[in-house]
Amino acid sequence: MTMLETFIKPMHREGIPFVAAFAVATLVLFWIWEPLGWIGVGLTVWCYYFFRDPKRAVPQNAGLMVSPADGVVSLIERVAPPEELGMGAEPLMRVSVFMSVFNCHVNRAPIAGKITEISYRPGKFLNASLDKASTDNERNSLRIEMADGRSIAVVQIAGLVARRIVCFAVKGQEVRTGERFGLIRFGSRLDIYLPDGITPQVTLGQTCVAGETVIALVGQEMPQRLARME
Repeated sequence: MTMLETFIKPMHREGIPFVAAFAVATLVLFWIWEPLGWIGVGLTVWCYYFFRDPKRAVPQNAGLMVSPADGVVSLIERVAPPEELGMGAEPLMRVSVFMSVFNCHVNRAPIAGKITEISYRPGKFLNASLDKASTDNERNSLRIEMADGRSIAVVQIAGLVARRIVCFAVKGQEVRTGERFGLIRFGSRLDIYLPDGITPQVTLGQTCVAGETVIALVGQEMPQRLARME
């Protein structure tokens, strides 16, 4: 990787109209008053980086479940999965990854499998770090059936300033571990519901990288990871 590639990341196509709008607004601001124009330049650069879509080194080992989003683990608890996915009412272990407006917002499949259900629900736009955001906020839920027949749920949740959930995947599609399946504009959260017998290998406050950070080990009995934040 060159020095230029270290700082200049590819941008997802979803960001093109937004960056273009920011750039036009910046030209207008320069015409009005030059200092305002430079503020516009800064906002345009931020918008470009918000929609960045960097390549990731996705683990290829069987049984590794990776984070679907960049961000911080904000919740780890047992909760019933979204009822619209038909996974029953029994609580499952849920790992929530909160994305700030400075994180990359491209979402990736946690593990390989077949998408057997996709369900969108409108809702509120509460702070995505709150627990009730899982039930009250706008969300898009996916059920992925793994090779062993068990299913996981991945839920895109809109946040305080997010106003659009984008999902590229379709029902019946086979996805690979780490494959891009959507994004959320602008601050938001991803919830992952793990099957019984699978414990998280992340801890509260841990920073995750989509497609790279291992969330859990499938098919292996492992205690939940313990860590100390320093």
